[in-house]
Amino acid sequence: MILDRIEELLQEVSKLTASNAEEIEALRLKYLSKKGVINELMADFRNVPAEEKKTVGMKINELKQTTTERINSLKEQFAQTANIQTNIDLSRSPYPIALGTRHPLTIVKNEIIDIFSRMGFILADGPEVEDDLHVFTKMNFAADHPARDMQDTFFVSQHPNDVTKNILLRSHTSSVQARVMETTQPPIRIICPGRVYRNEAITARAHCFFHQVEGLYIDKNVSFTDLKQVLLSFAREMFGADTKIRLRPSYFPFTEPSAEMDISCHICGGKGCGFCKHTGWVEILGCGMVDPNVLEQCGIDSKIYSGYAFGMGVERITNLKYQVSDLRMFSENDTRFLKEFEAAN
Repeated sequence: MILDRIEELLQEVSKLTASNAEEIEALRLKYLSKKGVINELMADFRNVPAEEKKTVGMKINELKQTTTERINSLKEQFAQTANIQTNIDLSRSPYPIALGTRHPLTIVKNEIIDIFSRMGFILADGPEVEDDLHVFTKMNFAADHPARDMQDTFFVSQHPNDVTKNILLRSHTSSVQARVMETTQPPIRIICPGRVYRNEAITARAHCFFHQVEGLYIDKNVSFTDLKQVLLSFAREMFGADTKIRLRPSYFPFTEPSAEMDISCHICGGKGCGFCKHTGWVEILGCGMVDPNVLEQCGIDSKIYSGYAFGMGVERITNLKYQVSDLRMFSENDTRFLKEFEAAN
């Protein structure tokens, strides 16, 4: 009789036990799956006389519900036992994971950007794969300038008979200045941080890629005095209130007059040491008044507007700030080196 079989199964289900997840799953398959015992009873249900169908149907439903509850109870018991055995407190926070830190170059770059942002400069960005027009021509480089040679620049494609078609990895972020000037009318006050590439041997003092932050200010009646005051303010913000600066005449194709700026050595206080080669001064950047040819090339009237520009290597500033002697350490991902800058974040 089907009712007798159901009663036997009810007794059997009430005594079910299991010691692991695999045994619980086996019980579920035995009783509740499509090929399980209860489904077989449902298949036999069609042979039950009509007057008994109601009673038998209720008992099958009771068996199914009892079995489901028993197996769920076993699952809960096993989960609690497993937690006790493995000593896991689910209310605890996850085990601590060592957090990364900002790269020293990023720390210094952000500090430079912050200083100039407070002076009113805004960020500008441009492509790293550039054309000759924006990297050299609009920056007043002569057609035979050495920087256009393969020995100095990474070319993607080169056309000796028509340099305007050359595609290259930018060798300075001045190309960003050119793009801004040709699309924006003064006043312009921008800083251009980014990575640049030059065909140099990798040593402790040089690398084939490095990072720059360049600045540009164009407006009416901009003078060299304005440039000097901005750079003095930057140097004192970055290296300390007692920092002194000096400007030495130099040459850059895109500025005239041009200068290189030194700061008083912050290690010896200007007295002279091995770091500053006993001169008391350390070079940190190049600068100058924007050459009128550059303004004209970019569509700005040089008779009305003037401006200044400056550029510095982020690696150079980082070296001075943290006394890192080997440039290669910035790109080797040595976690021992990077962890030294945790406090600077």
